[in-house]
Amino acid sequence: MAKAMTKSQVVSHLAEHAGIQKKAAAAVLEEIANLATKECKKSGQFVIPGLGKAVKANRKARTGRNPQTGEAIQIPAKTVVKFRLAKAFKDAVVPPKKK
Repeated sequence: MAKAMTKSQVVSHLAEHAGIQKKAAAAVLEEIANLATKECKKSGQFVIPGLGKAVKANRKARTGRNPQTGEAIQIPAKTVVKFRLAKAFKDAVVPPKKK
């Protein structure tokens, strides 16, 4: 499997294909990240059309096990962020099997 693109590689790609300077592309990327954080905190979700959406979700408290001792431990409830991919994106990356 190939290595993931670094932030500077993403910025270079965006700048080249949008015909803008790298500094402007980096600013756009930063602003999208800031907007996603702000909107997820405020409304519980942030949608990037064609890619997917980040959703704030609550996990219930549960009982787990310490892998070293096998002792039961209580895992507290917490809020997490999940990213749900858009169907079009999933199908483009991994086409569905034909029946």
